[in-house]
Amino acid sequence: MGLGTQVRLSRLFSHPSGNLFGIAVDHFVGYGDVRKGGLADLPSAVDQCMSAHPDTMTMTPGTAKHCWPPHAGKASLIIQQSCWTHDDRIRQQLATPADAVRLGADALAVAIGVRGDTESDFIRWLADAVRDAAPYELPVVAHIYPRDYTDGPRIVFTPDEIAYAVRVGIETGVDVIKVGYPGDEQAFAEIIASCPVPVVMAGGPKEPTLEGALEHMAAGMRAGARGAVVGRNIWGEPDMSAAARAYAAVIHDGASAAEAIARA
Repeated sequence: MGLGTQVRLSRLFSHPSGNLFGIAVDHFVGYGDVRKGGLADLPSAVDQCMSAHPDTMTMTPGTAKHCWPPHAGKASLIIQQSCWTHDDRIRQQLATPADAVRLGADALAVAIGVRGDTESDFIRWLADAVRDAAPYELPVVAHIYPRDYTDGPRIVFTPDEIAYAVRVGIETGVDVIKVGYPGDEQAFAEIIASCPVPVVMAGGPKEPTLEGALEHMAAGMRAGARGAVVGRNIWGEPDMSAAARAYAAVIHDGASAAEAIARA
């Protein structure tokens, strides 16, 4: 790892806790009705999320171009390369490492699905991104989602599949691996302990309650995760800023879910 990569990674994990609290506003139009939900007004969503002072913000290149300038320098920008749906209805790449550098990013995120007929293509996306980012000393953050096709394509979070996703990240040479919580703290601890790359958690599907989402986050942190990048469980809440502050309390201060909500 060269100096440039080390410097940029240090920015991602710059908090004194050594952990990363990131927010993802990288859910492109393929996710559904753009008039509904927390991302209906992208500039407002970014403003509200940034009011909680996250360490990183992950965005598609267009969102960054239009919404990031007022916040430049206040957090590390991560550019999301991928746009895809779990059923492969959409499967495209929006940016290159050079695009991310041009936008001032500290890292490139690459979201992929594993398992299924398109797995090989996705793994190639990741390997190509690592190779193409190397001349820029740009870290690659892999967002890896295992899929199951038993009853139609869906993203799954079993320990075996999360372990497989982590191994894909290791073997393609990425710098940070983001995966979902497998629902088993001990299994997650074993997966993380065997991984030579920092593992951060995905926020996961929208939980019925903020407290439930934070309890999963606290369990993942106890298992050894180096933080999390959270999307809909923050911007899907009525008060995005309060939800983000609660996540920060769990990730950076080791607060319980109930303590984090009380502080927020």
